[in-house]
Amino acid sequence: MQTSFFTRLAALAALASVVVAIPSDCTRKITIKPGDTCATISAQHKVSTYQLMKVNTGIINTACDLHLGEEICLGIKDKDCVDTHVVKAHEDCTEIAKAAGIPLSTLYANNPNVKKHCSNLYAKEVLCTSKHIYSY
Repeated sequence: MQTSFFTRLAALAALASVVVAIPSDCTRKITIKPGDTCATISAQHKVSTYQLMKVNTGIINTACDLHLGEEICLGIKDKDCVDTHVVKAHEDCTEIAKAAGIPLSTLYANNPNVKKHCSNLYAKEVLCTSKHIYSY
């Protein structure tokens, strides 16, 4: 038995309307306001760029498309790094780690999005600079 075009269309529409919920163990949340970007949210709320994307997997895409009125998570229980650093132009990982008083290996462990030798570090990126290593 073949399904009609309209039945398949309704099924696709139902799938498209599935809302991804924020994690149940989320300890900090915000609602997206006009002008919010991943960079401004990360800097203003002391959440690393990596953590913001990781705890909102399925909610925030890699292009960081945000939707007004949408609620997102900033940190989850026992995995919320609030010791952060906003990268300035021409900074490198060695000087950031030294200023934070942490080993370079800890900086890399808490920011797995940063490649070896900081080759992909960019100005205004927010890094976790905690002495504690968080795993996601």
